[in-house]
Amino acid sequence: MNENLDIECEIKNILRVEGPLSVAFITRFLNERGIECTRQKVERVLRNLVSRGVVVASLQYNRRKQYQLGRKD
Repeated sequence: MNENLDIECEIKNILRVEGPLSVAFITRFLNERGIECTRQKVERVLRNLVSRGVVVASLQYNRRKQYQLGRKD
């Protein structure tokens, strides 16, 4: 469980710095930061973040999902 929290925090930091990204780029940046994870694990964490409203998913012109941080009210 603690590992998922670490991945969530890192994903939020990456999206804050880099802007909207696809799962492939998020996975790549996590692996470059030393957090070993697969694309499937990143997708699972992102689905959880989207359901909580922390991250927003949108489809781009190439039909790939891009994720970005949700707006703060």
